[in-house]
Amino acid sequence: MSSAPIAAPHERILELARRVLEIEANAVHALADRLDAGFAAAVALILASKGRVIVSGVGKSGHIGRKFAATLASTGTPAYFVHAAEAAHGDLGMITADDVLIAISYSGSGEELLKIVPLVKRQGARLIAITGNPESPLAREADVHLDGSVKEEACPLNLAPTASTTAALALSDALAVALLDARGFGAEDFARSHPGGTLGRRLLTHVSDVMRSGKAVPQVPENALLADALMEMTRAGMGMTAIVDADQRIIGIYTDGDLRRSLAGNCDFTTARVADVMSRGPKTIQAEALAVEAAEIMETRRISQLLVTNRDGRLIGALNHHDLMLAKVI
Repeated sequence: MSSAPIAAPHERILELARRVLEIEANAVHALADRLDAGFAAAVALILASKGRVIVSGVGKSGHIGRKFAATLASTGTPAYFVHAAEAAHGDLGMITADDVLIAISYSGSGEELLKIVPLVKRQGARLIAITGNPESPLAREADVHLDGSVKEEACPLNLAPTASTTAALALSDALAVALLDARGFGAEDFARSHPGGTLGRRLLTHVSDVMRSGKAVPQVPENALLADALMEMTRAGMGMTAIVDADQRIIGIYTDGDLRRSLAGNCDFTTARVADVMSRGPKTIQAEALAVEAAEIMETRRISQLLVTNRDGRLIGALNHHDLMLAKVI
């Protein structure tokens, strides 16, 4: 082993980094030029499968395989990763005749994978191989082979898997996206598999999940004095109050903006009735609607609050911009 490493000059570091990125970008670009009917056949094979996709590999290819399986599972194709070495010691029982095995090996000669391939095929499972050698044993045994070969590794020694793993990753992403599109997998489907993420919160949160209800909803009857409406606005702290009839149907809304207009008009707050100065026909939203719809209405109409109704049009809740921010919908 050599002694302490010699510090590389600044320019050499940048030059080497640029070379790595160029080599890996070229490797991915070359993949696009090589795509053929085999890629479409791989997609068709997976779509026709009644089982799951099992991804397997060893070493760096195994790491790519784990990511590939995770991407498939989150985009509508049930999948999991099985380490080739573990498969030979019992995990092979996870694979059934209805499954598709995707084996990743740049050399296509890895002993661990080749050991389980005959057993997998004997069960009736189909095999897709991603290798860098179309003439390798693994490629020859596959029902479909995808060529992930690269001209050179980005490693200066041309030894460490770099460009080849990038190519395998890009090819696997291309497969996952093609399958996503073929299945009609949309944003709401993605949100259902990512409920803890931002997209999940945006697409799966309903108005009923974030609205204020019960006594937290400011409201006064249509015959209320303006002074009573102001007291209700202060109590609820929402910058508005709904005006409702005896059946809880919304007649109007009185907001901070209406208050400013009342002040400018020298309104007598002790005698005026709120029904005379309120805004009629306020925009409402139903509790079953998605919270993102409420956000869109507020942004489009440049308002800060929304009254929430049930399907009969009766007031059951209210929400404002701050409520949506707290729920991380916006």
